[in-house]
Amino acid sequence: MATVKILLWKHYKKKDDKYPIALRITKDRKPRYIFTGKYILEKDWDPILCKVKKSHPNSARLNNYLLKKLAEADDTLLEATSNNEMVSTKQIQKKVKRKGKNVSFFQHGAQRVKDKYDKGTFSVARSELSILYNIKEFMNLSETVSKQSIIDGIKERRKSRHKKGMNPKTSIMLGIKNFEKDETLYFSDVDMAFINKFKSFCSTYLNHKERTLTNQLIFIRTLYNNAIKEGIANEKFYPFAGDKEKIRIKSSLKIGLTKEEVTKIENLEAEVDSTIWHTRNVWLFSYYFAGIRISDVLMMRWSDFVDDRLMYVMNKNDKTVSLKIPDKAQTIIDHYKNDKQSKNDFVFPFLKKANQKDAEDVFVKARNATSLFNKYLKRIASQCEIDKNLSNHIARHTFGNIAGDKINPLMLQKLYRHTDLKTTIGYQANFINKDADDALDAVIN
Repeated sequence: MATVKILLWKHYKKKDDKYPIALRITKDRKPRYIFTGKYILEKDWDPILCKVKKSHPNSARLNNYLLKKLAEADDTLLEATSNNEMVSTKQIQKKVKRKGKNVSFFQHGAQRVKDKYDKGTFSVARSELSILYNIKEFMNLSETVSKQSIIDGIKERRKSRHKKGMNPKTSIMLGIKNFEKDETLYFSDVDMAFINKFKSFCSTYLNHKERTLTNQLIFIRTLYNNAIKEGIANEKFYPFAGDKEKIRIKSSLKIGLTKEEVTKIENLEAEVDSTIWHTRNVWLFSYYFAGIRISDVLMMRWSDFVDDRLMYVMNKNDKTVSLKIPDKAQTIIDHYKNDKQSKNDFVFPFLKKANQKDAEDVFVKARNATSLFNKYLKRIASQCEIDKNLSNHIARHTFGNIAGDKINPLMLQKLYRHTDLKTTIGYQANFINKDADDALDAVIN
């Protein structure tokens, strides 16, 4: 059972010696605090009765305000209990904060983007902020203006949001601030008609492919689900329930390199320490470890190699990975040992100039390096006479293609770091063609 108490929070004191008054929510011995924005001197607080003393000039008004906040918190707890909700102190804290507030779709979205940014998941923050901008463009759509004028306007506004010289942090924070004040769209407005018109807008004016559009609908659905949990949105307006909008993720065609094509890349002659040489090494390193994401390869430190094993934590989902170092991967690692400064130093050179204390600077330099790799991988494909679209992610597809049906799905699940075996089976189905080929031969030949 959760409890709520009003108290004077003595862990922080303003310059005028006043302390903040807060609501403390406790559940399973875990406390969360909601600050009321009110500050008083310690001598004006009654710690036994948990109220402002009469010595304070506005004691009656302050106590009425605090009682109202306490009642809102108690109502929220009672509502959760009556609905048999398994809520955490964090969820209760959010519900209480939102109680009585009319929060718009954009304001709630801005808070989510800010949370992602504060956690250091900058790529997610940027992509979700971009979706909010797309929805805003849709809201501004005018039927009296020509299609080309609308497209030109969208391009101009995008340029202004990404001015030359503006760092990503400033760009994201400006976007968050803009949407925090935006009250032009509420969850009750996001109905089936809104969704259908938005889909048409994305296809017509933004030229979005199906997968891009699906990602945006998933974001809207996630935001709506969170808003319902926090008491911001009403479930009766939910546009994704029952026979309403269905989000279907179609499997994309995954093409990997063959063993012969990988051999061509391995044998490619390139000048040592040139960009194309480093690009080839990073891509092969990813492939040798069953398709580790390139961003994780760039983040590799010498401390990740212990007792001839690679042991690291995946950046995407915080999963711990432990893999034996293949001989070919060890050969690549040995090339970089001369540049090793310390155990905490990056193995590959692309992040060495990044400020390791600034997570955002590391992210930006990793993103820039990834873009550079894709450019040089095209050159590698041309030099090796490979017609397939050689990219960072194809290293994972290549491992799957060469593995085929030779390796047990349970082992592949471990190598791919998939949470669910069904994901592995679905993924690997892209590369297992022998049975279908034999069946076709049996009929045609």
